[in-house]
Amino acid sequence: MSAENGVATRLASSVWPGLTPRLLLAAETDSPETLSAYTTRGGYQELADPGALLDSVDRSGLLGRGGAAFPLAVKLRTVRDAGQGRAVVLANGEEGEPASIKDRWLLRHRPHLVLDGVRLAAGLVEASRAFVYVSDDESAAAIRTALAEAPLGDVTVSVVTVDPGYVAGEETAAVRAVNGGPAKPTDKPPRPFEEGVGGQPTLVSNVETLANLPFILRHGSDVYRGAGTSASPGTFLATVTGAGRPAALYELAHGVPMTELLAAHGVDTAEVRGVLMGGYFAGLLNREVLDVTLDHESLRRLGSGLGCGAVSVLTSECPVAVAASVLAYFDRENAGQCGSCFNGTAAMSAVTEALLRGTATQDDLTRLERWSVVLRGRGACATLDAATNVAASLLRAFPADIARHLAGDCETCRTETYSALRPYEVEAVS
Repeated sequence: MSAENGVATRLASSVWPGLTPRLLLAAETDSPETLSAYTTRGGYQELADPGALLDSVDRSGLLGRGGAAFPLAVKLRTVRDAGQGRAVVLANGEEGEPASIKDRWLLRHRPHLVLDGVRLAAGLVEASRAFVYVSDDESAAAIRTALAEAPLGDVTVSVVTVDPGYVAGEETAAVRAVNGGPAKPTDKPPRPFEEGVGGQPTLVSNVETLANLPFILRHGSDVYRGAGTSASPGTFLATVTGAGRPAALYELAHGVPMTELLAAHGVDTAEVRGVLMGGYFAGLLNREVLDVTLDHESLRRLGSGLGCGAVSVLTSECPVAVAASVLAYFDRENAGQCGSCFNGTAAMSAVTEALLRGTATQDDLTRLERWSVVLRGRGACATLDAATNVAASLLRAFPADIARHLAGDCETCRTETYSALRPYEVEAVS
């Protein structure tokens, strides 16, 4: 569903040409994959040697798909060593980024792949308890149905549901919710690997990340690294929205040029003004994004990031209006627990709203630039960092659009001002 026009459309999913799918299904289906179909594809293979698989995960270079791109093998070893048989696994499928749909797609359509990844992660950290953490009723139903027949061995898996929210997917918020509290972040330390669910060392990992483990078990690290780049190995799921096109989910190898993804999505690159990259967290890029490849190293060179793999394409939208909508979202969605975030997101939102309306001054922009630097790293979670990224990237990438708004002379916004409560939101409609 597009938050801008209110029209429900079926989410398209597509495997990249020439790529053997690892996460998506080659044949699109509305129904969850059955146990029989999943085992026929090689699922739920015996974990005979956890140490060997952990070494294989290490060699594979598998990075987290939730946004931070942290090496999974490091997390696994840290939790295993700290847990000493008491560890817990928490598969995070809350997916608080409105412009992303990948985790919900996996949970709804490939619940056994997710559970197989949870089973393997539990074996690697020597955990007997695991949780699948979601905020989507359809995802919860698919996982619960799969749990009734999944061969999970000695690990007990429970489903925990919470109300959706941007901060609800943060790792300490997930732990707090599973422990019976509100789905809001807590101060760190301790981090979940030190003290998580029930006070035990806890592996909190994104469901897409865990969904790669069965492939590595079956095929090994060399085959896993056969797709992607040396620093960003493997495939990933990209949610593409905007440009007047229906939302789509693609599985592609890291390193694919942005222009190829846009072409596959039917976007004329001549019309691209920029993108909102990696969900809302990584901020805005201008047309320089057309020169990047979709991997962590390429995007970092532009001061951005791949994040959760979401790409929202700006064509007719004014980037000032998009930034104002995103910052207004952060102002509404912050947890209200940290003064720096509560006040900082409100202040940055107010300046971009004034800029959008043509009432901002140069002094306002000077303050916005200062806030985008000094507020970074404050608060219990990364919401304020996300807001500072949006503000800083707007100032850096779109000075001409800012100048037009300062002069009250944005032709785009005179015709139609972009506005959305949840910019580029996408929902899978079965």
